Amino acid sequence: MNTKKEAFSEFLKKEPFFLLIKPADNIYSNTSIRNAFFEELESIVKLGLKNIEISWSKNVDWLDFVSEIKIKYPKINLGSASIVNQQSLEDSLKIGLNFSMMKFWDKDLFIYAKSKNYLLIPGIKNLKDLEEAINLNCKIIKIYPIKIKDSSIDILNFKNIDFIAAGGLSINDVKTYKSLGFKAIVIGDKGIINKKFDPKISEFLKNN
Repeated sequence: MNTKKEAFSEFLKKEPFFLLIKPADNIYSNTSIRNAFFEELESIVKLGLKNIEISWSKNVDWLDFVSEIKIKYPKINLGSASIVNQQSLEDSLKIGLNFSMMKFWDKDLFIYAKSKNYLLIPGIKNLKDLEEAINLNCKIIKIYPIKIKDSSIDILNFKNIDFIAAGGLSINDVKTYKSLGFKAIVIGDKGIINKKFDPKISEFLKNN
């Protein structure tokens, strides 16, 4: 597990953001929509995108869809998001993803992931849950939703933790949150504009 955490942390050093993709159900059934998505993804991966997470879905075709991304881009740090139960975790394990992120803190799910030697990153917004996660030797923590987190959380007090900020952030927020001590941010809904990736993400990748 330590090796997985170290490898994950190395990706954060190379690129301080995750692109969170939330596929609509029609992407699984509509070939033209799926092909258009992969064209978009190809263009941004060519620019050097390194960290991607895909929202988990109960859709029966989710496994094939994410597996296709993994096969096409084996060097991407690919994970799943919005992990809420054992099924979503087991699906991620089946594909062989590098990591998953929980929406919120679930102690039992975190312990289950540890038993599988799998990197599961919790979403935390209050100090009590943060301390509980750290007591379970959690070294990578997502603060979510970042804009309504517990004001008593000061990430600078936790030197050996890699913190990730998430919730309503765009590529424009990278610099701000890096300056606050976060290793990375998650870019979700603001990463897509008119069904295309925000062109500012491409600009960032070209310049960094």
